[in-house]
Amino acid sequence: MSQSTETAIAKIREKTPRMAICYDFDKTLSPDDMQTFTLIPSLSMDTNEFWAESNQLAVDNLMDKNLAWMYQMIVKSKASRRRISRDYFHDIGKDIKLYKGVPAWFKRINDFGSKQGIEVQHYIISSGLKELVEGSTIAPEFKRIYASSFLYSPDGVAEWPAQAVNYTNKTQFIFRIAKGKFEECDEGVNDSMTDDELYIPYENIIYIGDSATDIPCMRLVKSKGGYSIGVYDPDKDDRAKVYSLLNDGRIDYFASADYTAKGTLNDIVFNIINNIATKEKLRTEAEVLRARSRPYILYKSFQAMMEQKPKIMKRDQELLMQLKKEVEGNIESM
Repeated sequence: MSQSTETAIAKIREKTPRMAICYDFDKTLSPDDMQTFTLIPSLSMDTNEFWAESNQLAVDNLMDKNLAWMYQMIVKSKASRRRISRDYFHDIGKDIKLYKGVPAWFKRINDFGSKQGIEVQHYIISSGLKELVEGSTIAPEFKRIYASSFLYSPDGVAEWPAQAVNYTNKTQFIFRIAKGKFEECDEGVNDSMTDDELYIPYENIIYIGDSATDIPCMRLVKSKGGYSIGVYDPDKDDRAKVYSLLNDGRIDYFASADYTAKGTLNDIVFNIINNIATKEKLRTEAEVLRARSRPYILYKSFQAMMEQKPKIMKRDQELLMQLKKEVEGNIESM
C-alpha cells in the first residue's frame, strides 16, 4: 500500500461520526407550557385573557399566532410600565419545570454515544421563547437553541419580535443542523450538498416531540431515514396523541417523557445509537475500501489512455508500472 493510500485511510478512520437529538421543549422536556405557566403569570397578566386577545389579534390581522403573542406581550408590558428584558427572561427561565431525569439525561446519552464511537449533539427546536430556554438549568447542554426570540434595545429591553418559530418553519432547522449552516440568517441552508458533505447525515438525526405541532419535523426526519419519537406526560398518561402519531406514520416510536436511566425512552435512544454506530462502522469500512481501490482505478484509467496513443513513451511506461506497484493484491488473474 502506498503512503498516500495509508494517509487517506488514516484520515478516514480518525473521523468521529456525529448524530443529533433534536427536542421540542414544552411538553417534551418540560411538563408545562413556558408562556402560559411561567412567563405570562410572572408579568401579572391573566393567562386566559392574554391568549384570547392574542389569538383574536392574529385572526383580525392575518398574523402568525407566535408573532401575535410576542407583539401583544410588548404592548401589554409597555401599558403596565413593566420592562421585559433579556435578563428578566433568563431569570424566570431558571424556574421552568423539567420532566423527571432530564438534568442527568444528556451526560448519560453523551457517554453512551462516546463508547460507541459517536459524538452526540443536542438541539432545541421550539415555538417557545428562546430567552426562557437560555435561562433554564439545561441550556448549556444544547449546541443550538432554535426558538422564537425578541429584538432588544441597546439597554436590553424587548422591542419587537426578531424570530418567530412555528410548526411549519421548524423544519428549516433540521436542514441547518444537517448541513452545518447554524446561523438563522445563513442562506447557505438552501445549498445543495452530497451526503458526504453533510455535517450530520439525516439518518443520524432523532427528533423528539409531543404533539401535532411537531408533525412537520417528525415527518421530515423520518422521510430522510432518521428517527422520530413521540412522548407523553407520565403523570397524566394520556396517550391519544402518540397513538395517532404512530398510526399515521408520523413517528417510529413513543414513550413516556421519563428521562431516567430506567425509562423506556432511554432504551429506545440507546438502541438507536447502537444502530447508528453500526451503520457508521460499515460506512467507514466502505470508504476505506474505496480508498484502497482508488490506485487500481487510476492504474486502469492510465493504461486505457496509453492504449489510445500511437506511440508510447518510456516515461509513460515507467509511470504505469509505478501506478501498478501502488495497487494492492494480484490484478492480473483475469
